[in-house]
Amino acid sequence: MPGSGKQSDGWSGDAKFAVVVETAGLNEAQLSEYCRSKGLYPEQVKDWREACVAGVSHAGERRQAEQAQGRRDKKRIKELERELRRKDKALAETAALLALRKKLNALWGKDKEG
Repeated sequence: MPGSGKQSDGWSGDAKFAVVVETAGLNEAQLSEYCRSKGLYPEQVKDWREACVAGVSHAGERRQAEQAQGRRDKKRIKELERELRRKDKALAETAALLALRKKLNALWGKDKEG
């Protein structure tokens, strides 16, 4: 928890983010005073702020990559479904031909295929 006597390296990401939010509107002097009260260095807060901004920009890139992957996955699924339907039709046709052959052989009295 911020200001609880823990070293800043042991702070959670939520606590660091809370510090960034709390210090967002502070000028240099106010930031220095805040940091002294919490046992921080202003450079740490600036680094955390930059990390937050970088995380947000990476999140946008990640979201775009996920959307592109989703589109590729949907396309691949459609291709696989189309192939599955084609194979199902071929299997059904083969089964029908086999059934007809058996009936024909039964009518002609043949026990073996020939």
